[in-house]
Amino acid sequence: MIYQDTIYGAVNITEPILVALLETAALQRLRGVLQHGISGLIGVTSPITRYEHSVGVMLLVRRLGGSVEEQIAALLHDVSHTAFSHVIDYVFNGHNSQSYHDDKKAVYMMQTELPDVLAQYGYDWNQFLHEDEFPLLEQPSPHLCADRLDYFLRDSQGLGLATLSEIRHALDHLLVAQERIVTDDLQVARWLGYTFIQADDASWANFREVGLYELTAQAIRRGMEIGLIGEADFWGTDRPLWAKMQACTDAQMQDLLRLIAPATQFVWDEAAPTFRVSTKLRVIDPDVALAGELRPLSTLDPMFARYRADYLAGKQGKWPMRVVPA
Repeated sequence: MIYQDTIYGAVNITEPILVALLETAALQRLRGVLQHGISGLIGVTSPITRYEHSVGVMLLVRRLGGSVEEQIAALLHDVSHTAFSHVIDYVFNGHNSQSYHDDKKAVYMMQTELPDVLAQYGYDWNQFLHEDEFPLLEQPSPHLCADRLDYFLRDSQGLGLATLSEIRHALDHLLVAQERIVTDDLQVARWLGYTFIQADDASWANFREVGLYELTAQAIRRGMEIGLIGEADFWGTDRPLWAKMQACTDAQMQDLLRLIAPATQFVWDEAAPTFRVSTKLRVIDPDVALAGELRPLSTLDPMFARYRADYLAGKQGKWPMRVVPA
């Protein structure tokens, strides 16, 4: 099959196992799960799907020479994301780790057709549960990895922080060394490091987006309390769950839903916050291949090291948010 991707272009996928996995209901479900959860659904951010990202991670691993097994792991790495993506972490107070989809991956996968499809091609589905066993796919922060890179590059384009030519220039300077992704260009490393922080500030750890996530989580918890929402709803897609919530006549639910809108404002207010909430902070420190050795950008560029440290220090802790209705 020829897959057309906004970042990597047209890619011919010939491996039968990859084609078979792409056609499964489990993977196709991700077309209805937005990477930015509620903010993507209501138009605050671009509606990038978990399907686009999952295939993109596979394509990046493929581009870097990863094995078919690592490409399978990449394709499946987000298969257990729930409706609204990371909003679910706020529902269950996992704001800082944001690992609900990882924690539920085995339970979810065993209920799908994925184990049978993988078995048909000689694979045990359990070997794809632990992403840290695939070093191109996953690395501990702040190293580069295919997952971290793809959502960053894809989101940066959607957020207007990067052009396609800048993204492709960065991709051209990625390589694999010591079983992980590095860059061979100091300027590209700087671009990656600084733009990644800009993306975190603009979206992943953005004050307004975090506020919208928390309000949506409160609405979902209310739906669970009154028996409107059950676990099965989590494993569906965004729009049906959103429609179900919108149709609910519960007054408390409707009060929350009216606030989940682009025009709602969120103000830092230590004295009278509506709620206090923390979130996961995301930064990178790209390794640069120079003279036969790998050096983190922070050791090569003291200004970046300070910028990164100051950014993290400024965002720590629970933020006091006062919600201002439109």
